[in-house]
Amino acid sequence: MRLSKKAEYALRALINLGIAAQMGRVALPGAELAETNRLPLKFVERILQELRDAGLVETYRGKFGGYALTGQGLNTKIGDIVRLLDGRLAPICCASEFAYQKCSCPDEAHCGLRMLMIDVRNAVAKILDRYTLTEVVEVTVSKMRRDGVVPPFSASEEAAGCDMAAGRTKADPADGFLAGLTQLADLQSQLE
Repeated sequence: MRLSKKAEYALRALINLGIAAQMGRVALPGAELAETNRLPLKFVERILQELRDAGLVETYRGKFGGYALTGQGLNTKIGDIVRLLDGRLAPICCASEFAYQKCSCPDEAHCGLRMLMIDVRNAVAKILDRYTLTEVVEVTVSKMRRDGVVPPFSASEEAAGCDMAAGRTKADPADGFLAGLTQLADLQSQLE
């Protein structure tokens, strides 16, 4: 599975809207979302409009206006967001559960490639359909705090000069969402 740029940018924007809400910001202007993620403003605005039409974000007018997550947006599973924007999770159309299209294979029922890609789809869906946007935001903010990084959109003046993730560039397995979820659960059990 490969996310389109549209889905990637949408997920990044939604996660940042969730972080902003946790930091006490009611709404974020599209320009601030685009700048924070180093994304093209026009593209971000089109994506946010689509997310608004789907009921995941709402808009506020005025000096402190912008975009904010709706309750529905906060509780939406990541897999549903990807399907909304990209149409399917399966690597090939004939393996898709929600966006199935017949392929050119002469015997689809016995096609080894299709069977393998169905398993790939199922594995991806199992993870993406398990977690809500709220859970991703909580793990993200928890990991930032653990690493001493001031979350974006904080009221704190320190946020302007914070070093994001101490210059890490490689995708370390310990930096994955599931590892962060485990660390968040450990932290919560310590506090109880």
